Amino acid sequence: MPPVSPRVRGGRDAVGTILGYPLDALYEEVAFIAYHFHWDLDRVLGLEHGDRARWVAEISRINQRANEEFAGA
Repeated sequence: MPPVSPRVRGGRDAVGTILGYPLDALYEEVAFIAYHFHWDLDRVLGLEHGDRARWVAEISRINQRANEEFAGA
């Protein structure tokens, strides 16, 4: 997959991108996945938006269960 162009990283519209996707939300998703899975930036940015959102949800569920188990111990 080609790298994200500077136009997209700058938050401006480009052909074939998700128009209006908040750049802050993208940074948050990337940081969250990279932190938990130790994936590099290119790997996380290479994910389709839907896949990235799914990984965020799955990591959140794992964390929630772990927190509940810790609180119950």
